[in-house]
Amino acid sequence: MLPELTLHTLKQIAYGIAQQFGSNCEVVIHDLTDNNTESSIVDIVNGHVTNRKPGDGPSHVVLEALHGDRSNLHDHLNYLTKTKDGKILKSSTIYIRDGSGEAIGVFGINFDITSLLMIENSIKPLITTETGSDKKEPERISQNVNDLLDELIEQSVRLVGKPVALMTKDDKINAIQFLNNTGAFLITKSGDKVSKYFGISKYTLYSYIDAKN
Repeated sequence: MLPELTLHTLKQIAYGIAQQFGSNCEVVIHDLTDNNTESSIVDIVNGHVTNRKPGDGPSHVVLEALHGDRSNLHDHLNYLTKTKDGKILKSSTIYIRDGSGEAIGVFGINFDITSLLMIENSIKPLITTETGSDKKEPERISQNVNDLLDELIEQSVRLVGKPVALMTKDDKINAIQFLNNTGAFLITKSGDKVSKYFGISKYTLYSYIDAKN
């Protein structure tokens, strides 16, 4: 568990930020100390933004933190995410660290900018003089780990750039190593689901995880 004083302070800050920016601003606190991939949220204000509540599971960023080197994580600030029901959020993820510099928690801010984007889109034709955009697709915020695993599998397929039926062995190795690097296999029974999706055995799955390209 996060230290009581730390959690109390984070809750105060979360409440203050949510009050400052209103009901479209969700602030969430994840506990990394228990390595819990099923239930990492310990506090959330304005949870209606992503339809999450205390006791729900981790986001993609949190899952990567649980999987990776927690002394070498970098905050993610001012990036786009999206919810399952299509809301576009402006998000920031800040790692809470102990005295040794290891991440023990995550403090996330998700501001719903969907209505602001609608206004922007309505006036953009009037002020735009150049065409073309390199906008990055917003990352989806999942409500539970099963949805998160489905999203990660979809990302692995997009990374390879072809459907599973057309994938070579090397393609599948690349997809599965992507899943491993994102922490997907920390999710309970993920190995069974990934093996079935890619049409391989559990033994082959483990060999692909360990393969060197």
